[in-house]
Amino acid sequence: MPIGRGAGGAKGVRRETAEKLIAAAAEEFNTHGYGGTDTNRIARRAGFAPQTFYRWFADKAEIFIRVYDQWQQQEARTLGALLAENASDSRVAAAVVEHHRDYLVFRRSLRQLSLEDERVRAARAASRVRQVGQILIWRGATAKEAPAIAAALLQMERLADALAEGEFRDMGLDDSAGEAALAAIIQRLRSKPAEA
Repeated sequence: MPIGRGAGGAKGVRRETAEKLIAAAAEEFNTHGYGGTDTNRIARRAGFAPQTFYRWFADKAEIFIRVYDQWQQQEARTLGALLAENASDSRVAAAVVEHHRDYLVFRRSLRQLSLEDERVRAARAASRVRQVGQILIWRGATAKEAPAIAAALLQMERLADALAEGEFRDMGLDDSAGEAALAAIIQRLRSKPAEA
């Protein structure tokens, strides 16, 4: 077991070191992508000697997954706050796109690694399952709605990435149709299921 994962040291110091490494990794992955980042750069950006990295994480993929977890938590907090204040579907859609845009290079790596690395693919699937479960609970829906909710989440994610990447503009189109479609998906997800 690596030293940072449970042996010796104060718990607060351990957590702070791991958090610094994760924050540094987020910056590296979002600046240089997964392929352009190495563990030495992550450790140095966090203010540590390169060998420190392996006291806390087994490899680059493990810390990438931790960055992805943080990204998901940030998005959930942002959306939760907007939903709590009953923000419009368009405003929620804009926040989703902005969050994707803020992590553009990271998201590119995530899409690629989901095809290449089973651990990243599994982490992404687990995150999506949690999202579906949260929406089911929030809506008071039954498990039979899970496939439709998953389909809507996948559409939402792809549209948000396309808008963040400027894919509509690449085709000479205005973003407004994509933004409206994203807001419509959000509206469907926010709607309570009809009584049977």
